[in-house]
Amino acid sequence: MITQLSQIVEEARKRGRKRLAVAYGNDAHTLRAVFDAYLEGLVEPTVFGDKAQVLEVCREEGIDPTVFAIVDEKNDVKCVQMAVSLVATGGADVLMKGLVSTDKYMRGILNKEAGLFPPKGTLSHVSVVELPARGKLLCVADVAVIPLPDFKQKTVLIKYLSTIANSLGVVKPKIACIAPSEQVLPNVVSSSEAAILAKMGDRGQLGNVTVDGPLSLDVALYAEAAQEKKVQGSAVAGDADCLLFPNIESGNVFFKSATHFGGADIAAIVVGTKVPCVLTSRGDTTRTKLYSIALACLQSS
Repeated sequence: MITQLSQIVEEARKRGRKRLAVAYGNDAHTLRAVFDAYLEGLVEPTVFGDKAQVLEVCREEGIDPTVFAIVDEKNDVKCVQMAVSLVATGGADVLMKGLVSTDKYMRGILNKEAGLFPPKGTLSHVSVVELPARGKLLCVADVAVIPLPDFKQKTVLIKYLSTIANSLGVVKPKIACIAPSEQVLPNVVSSSEAAILAKMGDRGQLGNVTVDGPLSLDVALYAEAAQEKKVQGSAVAGDADCLLFPNIESGNVFFKSATHFGGADIAAIVVGTKVPCVLTSRGDTTRTKLYSIALACLQSS
């Protein structure tokens, strides 16, 4: 089982190089991460961006620009359109966001004419978090795409979380449906829906997963908290592989708190598209972007 993000890089390397299309890859963090991914044997990169700027950044950073196929385009929206078109038509295996804003990147992915996002599909975002002193990785959804997932979307998110966890070697993922309390509160939507999802999981309606909820965050992650709060009969409490958050606010706060306060490393991709799409913040580190590229390569068929 993969228990560290660095092991994702190692596993992805075994699968051979994937063709990577980078949308507006003009910045040092993106180019360094893509270059490192090339050196790791993960990708063959095509960079859409301002060629003069790309070459200047490469010169300043000591990056060999000859490893990139550079498509010269100064407009960020056009770069997204061109990169999306390349992956949608089979010319690349993985899409990556560069220095373009998330809303422009997502609009390119969702463009019906581009053909990257299936009709009536569910687009989401899954992060893999490596928390210090925790013995395994944690898969988390959704922190960046769906503001308030409805019940049907939550069942799809469980499927996405399970798929990512499976790729890490977790055969039957333990999925915690996060709510304010581990007690079932009928008037709290996140609580009541979590209880229904848990029962559906018990009856095999959600695939080969163990689902429990509602669970508060501390109970989901720490056995001591589960014991202190006398949570009984849960195979998930204190040992979750995956966290399903009830809304984007709670998921995003956890995601950023884990990185900024908890010293966690992250890998993050968009799922639900025809190919994996790397979605990291423009302020994310080179290491986060490298791990995200590796995760996307691992998901690419």
